[in-house]
Amino acid sequence: MSQDKDQDQDRPEQPDAPNVSDSERLLFGGELAYDIGWERHEGAWLKLGLWDMAKGMPRLAGMGVRLAHRADARSLRVVIGAELGRGVSQAVGLVAVNSVLGHILSGGSTNERLARAVPALVIVAVTALIGSLLRSASTAATGALEPKVQRVATERYLGLVHRVELAAIEDDEFHRLLDAARYGADSARRMIRYCTSTLNSAISLIAAAGVLTVLHPGLLPLLVLMTLPSAWSSLTISKQRYISFHTFVQHARAGHLLGQLLTQQEAAAEVRVHEVGPFLLGHFRSMAQTSEREQTRLARNAARIGLGADAAGGIATLLTYGALGLLLWSGRMDFAVAGTAVLAIRTGVSSLDGLVTQITDLHQESLFVADYERLCVEAGARAIPATGEALPERLREVRFEKVTFTYPGSTDKPLEPTLREVSLTFPMGKVIALVGENGSGKSTLIKLLAGLYLPDEGGGTIWWDGVDAAAADRGQIFARVALMSQSFYHWPFTFRVNVGIGRPTLPIDDRAVEAAASYSGADGVLAELPRGLGTLLARGYRGGHQISGGQWQKIGISRAKYKDAEILVVDEPTSALDAIAEQKVFDQIRALAATGQTIVLITHRLHSVRHADVIHVLKDGRVAESGTFAELMDEDGGTGTGDFRAAYTVQASAFADSLPGQRDRAADTRADTRADTRADTRADTRAEGRT
Repeated sequence: MSQDKDQDQDRPEQPDAPNVSDSERLLFGGELAYDIGWERHEGAWLKLGLWDMAKGMPRLAGMGVRLAHRADARSLRVVIGAELGRGVSQAVGLVAVNSVLGHILSGGSTNERLARAVPALVIVAVTALIGSLLRSASTAATGALEPKVQRVATERYLGLVHRVELAAIEDDEFHRLLDAARYGADSARRMIRYCTSTLNSAISLIAAAGVLTVLHPGLLPLLVLMTLPSAWSSLTISKQRYISFHTFVQHARAGHLLGQLLTQQEAAAEVRVHEVGPFLLGHFRSMAQTSEREQTRLARNAARIGLGADAAGGIATLLTYGALGLLLWSGRMDFAVAGTAVLAIRTGVSSLDGLVTQITDLHQESLFVADYERLCVEAGARAIPATGEALPERLREVRFEKVTFTYPGSTDKPLEPTLREVSLTFPMGKVIALVGENGSGKSTLIKLLAGLYLPDEGGGTIWWDGVDAAAADRGQIFARVALMSQSFYHWPFTFRVNVGIGRPTLPIDDRAVEAAASYSGADGVLAELPRGLGTLLARGYRGGHQISGGQWQKIGISRAKYKDAEILVVDEPTSALDAIAEQKVFDQIRALAATGQTIVLITHRLHSVRHADVIHVLKDGRVAESGTFAELMDEDGGTGTGDFRAAYTVQASAFADSLPGQRDRAADTRADTRADTRADTRADTRAEGRT
């Protein structure tokens, strides 16, 4: 959070801030700006001057060269060689032009002077041809480099990011950096072209300066005098265009949002019933008019700057050509040298104009590429370890021992722990239920079980038999657990892949997919799909098919079944299913436990945990009580706190009261439940004694 404040303080004040429209202040509370990573660089180079740009050019070029070398070293060598060759050929061509002018302006007949100039003319033609060929080679090599750089950059950061800890993905600062890095991968591609153009302009400028120095030592200051006003004007106009763009984009963003609100499906009902359309259209018009006034002001400002720059450039041109005239008049310079100097100066001015423009673009792209590099370093530092201690081949239990976990928060205001000294056991081959109110820590505990989180430092241990999860091979933990969460991801792929992605390291087996679908009841969904297993389950695409939430839930259960992991975690698996389908799922869960698979069940429907082998009740991040259903319901000899019994009784009575003719029997139902529970408890006790 303090980092964000520093960035805000370092950000230059934008001149468009007073021009926020009244509509934007009313609707959005001010300027509508994205709170994402790449927006941190808005205005970051507005303080940049010519000297700063000159000092930073080697560093920027170095970034582009490293990316290009990683992607395609051969094409990079072609680009560098071609651009250097173009610079040399340009310098040789200018010297040859000087020779041509010297021969033409010398004594003798016209034929004699032309005859003496022919060899130099041939050199001019040859250097022009070589320059053209080298430019083509550089263009072709740059075109080959760009997509390779983008691919390599994207693969690199994606390969790192998908291996970071879940806590990093859920960290807002890391996500802002990730946003910038996504943009940085595209910037890396553009940076290659800008680097090539910058190299070309720099070499052309150096070639022109070198030729002028050779022709006459006094010509180099003339080039500087001629190019400085032009360079200053290019930089100033570029900054004005930048400001203009970012002024316009704020209004355009707000107007685009209003257009979306008027047309999107989710808001359509209220737009019509509450007559929101005229309200939004009026504010759209207000923001558009504000944008128009701002653009007019900036255009006039840019015109004034351009006029001043042209005046300064004109004065510099007069001084330059006046100095050339004085050198000619005094006899200290030949006409041939003066003519060549004019060509070299014009080449240098053009090259410097291009150099300033390319460096400004290169600098902006480099900010995002630097973010990309920072993300790669950060992702590497926060990666899940690739190795670790092997888990036992035959696992007996997973045991939480005084585990405390706290989600990361700001340093100035740490968050309270979500789990506090939790101690419980998950015996293998059993059905273990986790119940408790929302926010009690159930889902967090499951993520710790699955290896997605680790306990706080010094916050207890998760034992996989005798192996500490913090030192274990996390890949083996992931392989042992199949997770079917309430908010599982709906992949925009085919039915086949949505099930088979539960085990993506192996080729997808259609028969296993169909068997998993049959297990969860998703075979009925499959039978209705127009293309069977190959039906795309993504709305908005050609051939895409939309299915209901309950159908998706069956696919999610199929996915978890397809993985066939040792531990199956199901978090509210029946929330979108009808009563018949719900009962079928719970029957299947018990059947899986009978085959030796460990089932961890999270549910608010307490009647569904009656047959669980162990029930852990969480409350306020702690284990309130644990035991079998009978033990937790026994109000006489039970050892629990009564939280489960109270919640179960409320649910049972609510269900009984809702049935016609059952209100009078609600009390009898509760009494029967208590009696049955005590009987079950006594029977279990006798059985354990006999054992």
